[in-house]
Amino acid sequence: MKEKAARISSSELEVLKILWTAEDGMSFSEIRGHMKHISKWKSSTIKTLLRRLNEKEIVAVEKKAVYYYRALISETEYNEFATLNLVNQLYAGSARSLVASLVNSNKLNKDDIEELRAILDRAGDKNDSDT
Repeated sequence: MKEKAARISSSELEVLKILWTAEDGMSFSEIRGHMKHISKWKSSTIKTLLRRLNEKEIVAVEKKAVYYYRALISETEYNEFATLNLVNQLYAGSARSLVASLVNSNKLNKDDIEELRAILDRAGDKNDSDT
């Protein structure tokens, strides 16, 4: 999965975001309908992106009355890859440095901080039970 996620371009990611909203896949016309609200891409551009995603084995294509496209990589899987990649590239693998950067730049509000504390507490509890 990691190798596949690494090959997703930013344009392809925009198409994937739309596919992630559908459980059973989407027809090209449905995809195009969603895309017209977020980009000015022509149909040929969208078709090219879908073809590339299919060639990379990130999107499956099924022929019914029309072609249906379905993501083979979940949004969660992609987000986990992208987050780890960000931490590795920008913070030398240190999640602590990422969080410190968010705190220092005032990007976290009180609710965010409380939620992070709860997440860290649960992680600490889990690690304590593993030892």
